[in-house]
Amino acid sequence: MNYPRIILAGTNSAVGKTTLTLGIILALRKRGLKVQPFKAGPDYIDPTYHTQISGRFCRNLDSWLLSREVILELFERQAKIADISVIEGVMGLYDGLGDVEEGSTAHLAKLLACPVILVVDVYSMSRSAGAQVLGYREFDKRVNIAGVILNNVGSVTHYQNTKSVIEVKTKTPVLGFLPKDSTLRLPERHLGLIPTQEKKLVSAFCEKLLNLVEKNIDMDRIIRISRQTQGFPSGRKIIFSPKPVQNKITVAVARDEAFDFYYQDNLDILEYFGAKLVEFSPLRSKRLPRDIDGIYIGGGFPELFAPQLAGNTQLKNELYQRVKNGLPVYAECGGLMYLMEKLVDFHGEDFSMVGVFKGSVSMAKKLQFLGYVEVETLKNNILSKKGDRNKAHIFHWSYLKDIPDNVCFAYKIRNNKGVFYDGLIKENVLASYAHLHFASNVDFAKNFIRSCREYKKLGMKRSAYG
Repeated sequence: MNYPRIILAGTNSAVGKTTLTLGIILALRKRGLKVQPFKAGPDYIDPTYHTQISGRFCRNLDSWLLSREVILELFERQAKIADISVIEGVMGLYDGLGDVEEGSTAHLAKLLACPVILVVDVYSMSRSAGAQVLGYREFDKRVNIAGVILNNVGSVTHYQNTKSVIEVKTKTPVLGFLPKDSTLRLPERHLGLIPTQEKKLVSAFCEKLLNLVEKNIDMDRIIRISRQTQGFPSGRKIIFSPKPVQNKITVAVARDEAFDFYYQDNLDILEYFGAKLVEFSPLRSKRLPRDIDGIYIGGGFPELFAPQLAGNTQLKNELYQRVKNGLPVYAECGGLMYLMEKLVDFHGEDFSMVGVFKGSVSMAKKLQFLGYVEVETLKNNILSKKGDRNKAHIFHWSYLKDIPDNVCFAYKIRNNKGVFYDGLIKENVLASYAHLHFASNVDFAKNFIRSCREYKKLGMKRSAYG
């Protein structure tokens, strides 16, 4: 099969990749095409924009977290039911983990045999853009840079001069531009863009962006480039092999403005292996969903909604009691923060949380951790057994304080800076700063389903014996 596909890559971060990706998706949809969006790397927030604009769940493809075979499988699973796939890159084209290419947009492009459209911010330069594009072409000739789009263009003359030098010096077609326009900037804060769960893109923004793309970018040529791929690389199916699952269990997923950091493939994997997913809101739900066998609380921004979370005492009390009764709960980052006794916000004000774990979590004045890590399980838990390994990504501004000296850590974490410990365990609860992609080691998802199933059986026995 030959799935039409393109990657929008940047010379560096903040060159306008997300804005251009959204505009191109809008223009493709206007032509009646079903567009499947993807995001390179571990980001949770940009995909919320892709999902809103495309009408299809955006998927993450991370060549450090995931193997080649898994990336091919996850991509093909969605690409085969779309007309074209649009992938937004991460950071600069060649930026990966340290000095290696794993995790980079370029590495992903080579794995998928996908043409790259390079986004160049030409604010305050023109002829120098030719040197920049030439360097990107020559750095790794196995990367197919099939075209260039210019951003922050000051005038038509600026565009024509810059386009000319790039095409003459690099033999790479310039496909169009976006003008310098501050109203096209997407809203940001301490973890990046503001997710659309909180603030959806308004129709006026989308209409303006679409009009600019239609006017200034050669969409017909972009479509032709997407179709000029040389087949799709072969790979074996690892995750979604034909194997129907019986005896479903029910997992409640926390989802609202405070908790919305989930890889859609993680949710699909849980469903594939036997979970029926039901959503609830820690901000607004007064009760947990009925007849649940487990809970999944993802990351997000609980620090921005601490008063509302603290005020929903009925839900917190029920969750606390269900934990005492053995309900399996898996919590990542923001979920960890919610399960502590207290959350201290950026202003130093503290709020009562669920209280599963002793101690508090406090927001810092600066980023506390950002990067890929390797995870080794130290103690059996609802996701893994001692000695199990996985890859993960950690990104947080908060830190734990006043936790007991005898706290039981689930994980030993390694990165290029050393070793530290993470993951709190209590009852059937695992809460960690580490964000896992279940396709990196699917046994973690299977073990969570198994833990929920065991809890359900115990509950049935309790019912049977009064």
